[in-house]
Amino acid sequence: MSQMAPPIYLDYNGTTPMDAHVIEAVRPFLETEFGNPSSSHWYGIVPKKAVETARRQVAGLLDCSPGEIIFTSGGTESNNHAITGIACAFRAKGNHIITSRIEHPAVLEVCRFLEGFGFETTYIPVDEQGLVSESDVEKSIRPETVLITIMHANNEVGTIQPIEKISRIAKEQGIVMYTDAAQSIGKIPTQVSKLGVDLLSIAGHKVYAPKGIGALYIRQSTTPEKFCHGAGQEMGLRAGTENVFGIVGLGKACEIAARDLKKNMEHMKMLRDRLYDGLFCELGQIKANGHPEKRLPNTLSVAFKGLEANRILE
Repeated sequence: MSQMAPPIYLDYNGTTPMDAHVIEAVRPFLETEFGNPSSSHWYGIVPKKAVETARRQVAGLLDCSPGEIIFTSGGTESNNHAITGIACAFRAKGNHIITSRIEHPAVLEVCRFLEGFGFETTYIPVDEQGLVSESDVEKSIRPETVLITIMHANNEVGTIQPIEKISRIAKEQGIVMYTDAAQSIGKIPTQVSKLGVDLLSIAGHKVYAPKGIGALYIRQSTTPEKFCHGAGQEMGLRAGTENVFGIVGLGKACEIAARDLKKNMEHMKMLRDRLYDGLFCELGQIKANGHPEKRLPNTLSVAFKGLEANRILE
């Protein structure tokens, strides 16, 4: 019996393998450099320096100050910290949050959780191309609105949202703006100086770093409530002994992403379009989902005429 061919992995929006250079960078912190970076003795020196190097590497990708980066356990924690932290910090001002209907569950479920404590959420719809309208966001603003949270790019169809425009609206109204950038990091430019956001999240395992590590950008002028109380690590905003090997891996991955962004964007787009052209040539009756131009270079979502998505997955 002939051996079955190995499957082709097409779920990089779900998770990525670790880059070989990332594995090389983290190895010492799995083998010999085991010290606690918060320790004042000899064994804490190298891990402490490594954490701060990684903080600079992440900040370099986002074009921000290293002091505006805190490390978390991943994108879900970053989403929880950003949304609940701002909601609690600004409770005296208002209790209204604006988000979209296509956010990741780690955003939608946090909003629903806060609704149990008196917060109200407006869920903005998207058009047939998966795009949020900035005018819909503006129309939804109330005097009690304290937070707008819209993802940078959608993980299913790849549509890139008009974050810069929405951020300008938020700033004019004195509202905090947050974006979940887990899917856009390493695929398109994510400089916070251009996006204009107050908070932005990263998930390590979407950018060739280890699982269980993430980061949250917090603009210096923005102060959410603490997410985790304890010994005061991460500028006092997120207590807990640092995941040094994960942090080192995330830092290295962000350094590589910043260095190779333009080249990788072109390569991913070539592969995406090649896949679509091949499917169209062989099958004919398919339709691309999402925005035709404003979408991630690595993401292809297609509909097959007469077939349901669940049947195809089966």
